[in-house]
Amino acid sequence: MKKLVVIALIIFTGINAWSQQHDIDSLENQLNGTLPDTSRAKSLSQLAMKYETVDTLKSIQTYKKLIAFTINKRLDYYSGLAYFNQSFLLKQNQHLKEAKESLDSALVYYKKSDNPNTEFRIAQVYTQLSNVVKDLGDYKATVDYQLQAISVFEKLDKTGSLLVAYINLSSFYKQISEFEKQEFYALKSLDVARRTGKQDDYFKAYSHVAFALCQMNRYKEAKQYIDSSKPYYPTNVPPDVLITHHLIDGLVDMNLGLLEDANKTFTKGYEISVNAKALFSIIQTRLQLSRVLTMQKKFKEAKPLLDQSYKEAFESKNPSQIEIALDYMARFYEESGDYKNGLKYYKEHKEIADSMASAQNKDYAAEQEVKFETAKKESQIKQLEADKKIQELSLRQKNIWNYLLAASALIALIIAVLSYRTYSQKRKLQQLRINELEAEKQLTATEAVLKGEEQERTRLAKDLHDGLGGMLSGIKYSFNTMKGNMIMTPENAQAFERSMEMLDSSIREMRRVAHNMMPEALVKFGLDVALSDFCNDINQTGALTVRYQSIGMGNAQIDQTTSITIYRIIQELINNTLKHASAKNAIVQISKNEDAISITVEDDGIGFDSRLLNMSKGIGWSNIQNRVEF
Repeated sequence: MKKLVVIALIIFTGINAWSQQHDIDSLENQLNGTLPDTSRAKSLSQLAMKYETVDTLKSIQTYKKLIAFTINKRLDYYSGLAYFNQSFLLKQNQHLKEAKESLDSALVYYKKSDNPNTEFRIAQVYTQLSNVVKDLGDYKATVDYQLQAISVFEKLDKTGSLLVAYINLSSFYKQISEFEKQEFYALKSLDVARRTGKQDDYFKAYSHVAFALCQMNRYKEAKQYIDSSKPYYPTNVPPDVLITHHLIDGLVDMNLGLLEDANKTFTKGYEISVNAKALFSIIQTRLQLSRVLTMQKKFKEAKPLLDQSYKEAFESKNPSQIEIALDYMARFYEESGDYKNGLKYYKEHKEIADSMASAQNKDYAAEQEVKFETAKKESQIKQLEADKKIQELSLRQKNIWNYLLAASALIALIIAVLSYRTYSQKRKLQQLRINELEAEKQLTATEAVLKGEEQERTRLAKDLHDGLGGMLSGIKYSFNTMKGNMIMTPENAQAFERSMEMLDSSIREMRRVAHNMMPEALVKFGLDVALSDFCNDINQTGALTVRYQSIGMGNAQIDQTTSITIYRIIQELINNTLKHASAKNAIVQISKNEDAISITVEDDGIGFDSRLLNMSKGIGWSNIQNRVEF
């Protein structure tokens, strides 16, 4: 079977190469003849792109020739197009700074052009700039460029490009570990696909929703989405689209334990990558193949693939490739029993992962999104205010005409009264709309603050659990190893055991703190289970007896942001009971009825005067108010 696959691949490659060469010969024959300037520019552009998969050097030379020709002939639109197309070749070969310079030049020439397609072309440049600066590590510019492109695509109703832009933003948020936003933009791309109804759009969107769900360990849901994409498997799309699909499909199977299926899927992606000469995808698919072999305990087969991918990932200088290579190296050595090397590669992986998912990068992205949404709302407010002024002028004109038509005084009076009533009603409606937009702006800002707080809690919890927890566990392991190799007096042995008990207590305390900062049960099992666990934990301390009651929460679907907000409200209320109420018993009740969620927390303590809350300056009460308002 494998021989047949190889033979088919060789035949396909040969046919494809012959077709490419035939197209190249045809274009070169055209260029040897006499052509109008615009036709020559188009033929040179097609020739440069044909050479990309056949001869990179000739492709670069052809782009240089094309750029010189269009600049000399003052064909600004085609100069912009040449620089834009050239950027893809430069990016593919990891010449990222040169690719950005090429795109900057494309913007210069597009902005000088009066071609009717210029605005759309500029938005395409913004999309490619976003992809390039992302690989350069400029995350603020990544979001800024992509949002500018989305704004134009929405305005021009370019659904195909809008779908790609949403997918690009989804991929970016994966890179900085903002998995909820990754899912959000992937689902927006699926909404666009439903509008277009195109097979290729459904294929891409379903695949990327599955990818986002994988990042949150929701593999069974991811399996449904990736299977939904397969009936739309396209026959004529760029290789990178198919490679991405096979990588996601393999990732789902690998994490569901379907290792043989994962191996076949990654192998297919690798074959497409090799045929397309896509270095980035070759490294990525080979890395995934090495991981499957590691999970199958085929360490001798996995090691050469992993070593080669590790070397090429560092040569590519791509942070996401390097992060995955270090992660898989650490796992390989850990699972093969070489804990020393496993720890070494884990530390290197942790360092680069923390750098890519740093709070500053997330803040940059959130800041650009807030600016984008705020600008849209301010534009709407200005438009409403302009409409308001126009109506005021219209009323004055009507009054002037009414004075001139003295003979129809009664009719004019009636018209004036009715016009004034209509105007007043519209003004009230407009003022209400303005107030509503202002409230939405405040809500957006509040949401950003709350999400930022939870993201920081999550990051600190992960650092405590993965970083400090790993180090303490490593120390305990080292002490146990030392104990087996040492001869101690009974007194020293007793002291040693006390030290080990203290170390165990430290590990438990660290885990308790990390759990309180971001409960694992909330992420994995939902709000109902997390609240039940929280109340049980309080009960076990003996400080307070808490009875938990839930109504209608068993199968409730509540998004993660709302779940975290509710959890923090109840957590703060119980903490207040522990600190101030001198209570022995408490009840926590949460109920869901259609779209409403009700929370009740009661205790048998000393109580308090609720009027004092209006004068309270405590942070805890302020946090509760902000979360309820959100």
